[in-house]
Amino acid sequence: MKSSHTFRTDSALFDETNLVSSAGLIPVLELAEHAGLSELIDTHLDIDSARVKSGAANPIGKLTSIIAGMCTGADYIDDMNLLRSGGTPTLFDQVYAPSTLGIFLREFTYGHSLQLGAVLRRHLIALTARTPLLPGIEERAFLDIDSLLRPVYGHQKQGASYGHAKISGRTVLRKGLNPLVTTLSTAQAAPVVAEMRLRAGKTGSGRGAASQLRSAITTAKACGATGKIMARGDSAFGNKAVIGAAIRSGIEFSLAMTRNPRITRAIESIDEQAWTPVHYPGAVTDPDTGQLISDAEVAEVEYTAFSGRHQVTARLVVRRVKDANYPDALFPVWRHHPFFTNSDLPTVRVP
Repeated sequence: MKSSHTFRTDSALFDETNLVSSAGLIPVLELAEHAGLSELIDTHLDIDSARVKSGAANPIGKLTSIIAGMCTGADYIDDMNLLRSGGTPTLFDQVYAPSTLGIFLREFTYGHSLQLGAVLRRHLIALTARTPLLPGIEERAFLDIDSLLRPVYGHQKQGASYGHAKISGRTVLRKGLNPLVTTLSTAQAAPVVAEMRLRAGKTGSGRGAASQLRSAITTAKACGATGKIMARGDSAFGNKAVIGAAIRSGIEFSLAMTRNPRITRAIESIDEQAWTPVHYPGAVTDPDTGQLISDAEVAEVEYTAFSGRHQVTARLVVRRVKDANYPDALFPVWRHHPFFTNSDLPTVRVP
């Protein structure tokens, strides 16, 4: 006996009206409302002109629907049908079809993304005031800044352009947007997004990082960061603008540096006996090869970066690992990864 139906991955439907597939949305959205999400959207988001007459109507309900869909794992606009499955529409009002939400999102411009950034900052501050979202923030907080080139496929995407991305250790050109993101975390808490700014795909990774870091510092302090704050980032952000912003704001920094002749000379001046072996509890991704490493050696030397009025003297902490390309070399061949920091942490603990 054979089945008379052909089943596909999209043939299963959740259509039982007395069941809810994502009941966890109830406390999540209740908390969001207690933290003033709807009021913040109403105050800061202003869509005064629309390509489609009804496209910009009721931004509060549509944005909260999109947020709810993302909480349930929606990756693209059709996934918003999750909110209309089963008995979910009976739990929430203003549940919209994916097509309606898509029309709404097409009304957004770069300026609207900045407005949503203001909503993000204020909502995070309100959440930390109501929940233990960032335990230990009064002792030490970390601000991690990074750029994320994300592909887009529409021909009319504002700001879409070709930018460089590293995939599996190779640099490739991808058409997309290049948002700049800063997360806030503590030693006991997972990172949460504190700042996000959309940029064109061709934008350099470090562009606008200093101003975003200053804004993120303000957000972190409003969230309760009364102790030490450390800014961290890769070599794209180890520049005088970002380091200067950190120093003027009175926070610590630990930033990877791009190798240059001066840094090479500083590394070569480190005595061989000064290197300390370290073993990381969890594997660390090698930024050059993308491979996982678990053993390394670290050392440090005083280093003066930049020149003129931008001159900064601090610690150059260097991690070195054996180059896997030369496993049979008579003497070890090392790859060096320098970090520039003004923190007082021991050498082996510098992030």
